[in-house]
Amino acid sequence: MTGWTWEYEGYAPADERLRESLCTLGNGYFATRGALPECAADDVHYPGTYVAGCYNRLTSEVAGRSVENEDMVNVPNWLPLRFRLPGGPWLTPESTKVLDHRLTLHTASGMLERRTRYDLGGERVLTVRQQRVVHMADPHLAALRTEFTAEGFAGPLEVEAALDGGVTNAGVPRYRDLDGRHLTHVHTGTADPDTVWLRCRTRTSDIRIGMAARLTADAHVTVRHASPYAIQELSLDLEPGRPATVDKTVALHTSRDPAISDPLYAAVDRVGRAPGFDDLLESHLTAWDQLWRRAALDVAGEAGRILRLHLFHVLQTLSPHTADLDVGVPARGLHGEAYRGHVFWDELFVLPYLNLHFPEVSRALLRYRHRRLEQACTAAREAGRKGAMYPWQSGSDGREETQQLHLNPRSGRWLPDHSRLQHHVGSAVAYNVWQYCQASGDTEFLHTKGAETLLQIARFWADSAVYDDSLGRHRIKGVVGPDEYHEAYPDASTPGLDDNAYTNVTAAWVLTRTLELLRTLPEPRRRELVERTGLDGGELELWEDVSRTLHVPFHAGVISQFEGYGDLEELDWDGYRGRYGDIRRLDRILEAEGDSVNRYQASKQADVLMLGYLFSPAELHGLFDRLGLRLDDETWRRTVDHYLHRTSHGSTLSGLVHGWVLARARRAEAWKYCQEALQGDIADIQGGTTGEGIHLGAMAGTLDLVQRGLTGLETRRGALWLDPVPLPELSSYGFNLRYQGHWGVRLHLERGRLEISVPSSDATPIDVRLPDRAVRLAPGETGQLDLPD
Repeated sequence: MTGWTWEYEGYAPADERLRESLCTLGNGYFATRGALPECAADDVHYPGTYVAGCYNRLTSEVAGRSVENEDMVNVPNWLPLRFRLPGGPWLTPESTKVLDHRLTLHTASGMLERRTRYDLGGERVLTVRQQRVVHMADPHLAALRTEFTAEGFAGPLEVEAALDGGVTNAGVPRYRDLDGRHLTHVHTGTADPDTVWLRCRTRTSDIRIGMAARLTADAHVTVRHASPYAIQELSLDLEPGRPATVDKTVALHTSRDPAISDPLYAAVDRVGRAPGFDDLLESHLTAWDQLWRRAALDVAGEAGRILRLHLFHVLQTLSPHTADLDVGVPARGLHGEAYRGHVFWDELFVLPYLNLHFPEVSRALLRYRHRRLEQACTAAREAGRKGAMYPWQSGSDGREETQQLHLNPRSGRWLPDHSRLQHHVGSAVAYNVWQYCQASGDTEFLHTKGAETLLQIARFWADSAVYDDSLGRHRIKGVVGPDEYHEAYPDASTPGLDDNAYTNVTAAWVLTRTLELLRTLPEPRRRELVERTGLDGGELELWEDVSRTLHVPFHAGVISQFEGYGDLEELDWDGYRGRYGDIRRLDRILEAEGDSVNRYQASKQADVLMLGYLFSPAELHGLFDRLGLRLDDETWRRTVDHYLHRTSHGSTLSGLVHGWVLARARRAEAWKYCQEALQGDIADIQGGTTGEGIHLGAMAGTLDLVQRGLTGLETRRGALWLDPVPLPELSSYGFNLRYQGHWGVRLHLERGRLEISVPSSDATPIDVRLPDRAVRLAPGETGQLDLPD
């Protein structure tokens, strides 16, 4: 590896799924996994192409029940390109001996390159070199260049390229009992002598998909159609040492696209107008250069290499093209089918990074939530609540997409899934609205769609709170917190927990921020909002009261994860580690033993500690003060220690949050968890999950760890607030920001010195606040600030 490449040497079937995920190419509109074009989907390979926001809903029979699921659709496969000697087998790593194989992901240029040498016997060798791009300048195009070079022989090579409309969603083994046939009405045809097309539609969402492929080579191309394939064939005359090149250019459209009439016509027209591979590559490289300039991140060593890979995958999933789409943040990117392509709360870990580089993308992702505000209000009404109850898992239209059953692969049993009780997703939406507007200065969004969203989420929390006379405080009952291990009390007949600390504190924050916003809205806009929503003074009084009296339980001098947490049994952690080794999925282990993790003080991931991730120490102390509770530094340190030893890290987000929190609470231990966050996907520490799609929230979170976590950077009250906590392992780094009209603000930290450069423009100066001083930097100025020890 170099700082800008990710290389895999040798062919390793057991690692193919992982490599395919990490070598996915995308542009924010669609992405294609890094599978070899000559290999079909099987137990080793899984080519998959996914279009952002393209979902379909199917009903399956599972464990005697009809189960409905909505999935991000695996659309027709544009990759197929296979080859063979006349009369011989098609060459694949499974059918033919591989002498050398190298897969190289060029993150600087968004290109996937492979080089394979096939042993054909009798000292005959065929070298195959391919370059692949999913075009970043034109989001509807992709291209594949293949060079064949003969060694020790001459003669014909048969080449077959295809569009495959027979694909299904089959990339996640535990979903295979469910119906994955999302495509129907597959038709193929010929547009020009060198161009074929394929059209189909999704079975229930009725999204029409059009795809066209142009094949260019120094040979005659013939076409045949064998449903569900459109096939192009040619024969190359190979001479020793002289490469023969085949270029395949593909266009993809769906009926969800703006400014088109028909997706098939648009695809055929676009591929017909597309330039050759070299010119396509040039414009693609320019687009990537521009992205890297806006998102410049300079971190030395191995950490820097991994962070660039993480940034690469964030930009491929959520690029500037995303700003034109009605899509959310898919938790596993556009890289695979795990979580069915659903949108969870992962935007909580993604938008804070995007806000300071691509605010137009953040705004689009928040508009996805606002468009589904009505659906969230409907869900709240059906649950007997006011306001908006956002779903834990969202897809096309904003209804709850969380499955009702999930499979424990360890026991083979289908179990009830209660994760839809994670209503704290609403607080994540509100937090992101607030953070985006603070970072971007977008008061228009804050006063309109942002205010409407915040108001309805605040309304939901106020209505969910019930007053307890014995405590003299409000309580929120029957929820599940970020720690998904605890869904119910031991032996309880109904799911849900009371007074989850994370849920209650974030609900208080939402109510406080919404009241603040309503006070500062321009009077005409405030009147409109009150009239449209029926907001009255009594409600506002209730919000004020609830925001100050929500119950946060404590036990043994630490914040309790939920009421009654301290009464649960302690787990024999050493015993379970000794018996099982990896106990990240402790819930599955205990269920297979006939036990339940609900009985133990054992968390899947950071729950209470998420408060230290979202809020700076000063803001968190202020929230507890408002609640009439004392949270001093010693109590927080005890709380961190308590949960640090009772968390199995069954989520890739957990190491990230622990590293973030420990950077301020116990710096010496922070790097261990930061490294775990960095290694999460590249080392597949969850044991096979990365092959089903990368963990986008964890990847973006590591970027934000450098951007905000270690710098203490906050955007509030019209200023950049900084409170750096240098880690010995990461004490020198730099990055660019886009902040309230300033493009390319440069921050660089090195050996106790902070340098801030503001690019020349006609924008207003930037106010920078550190714990011990404040400075103002005008456009064109650079400030160098020595940091306190």
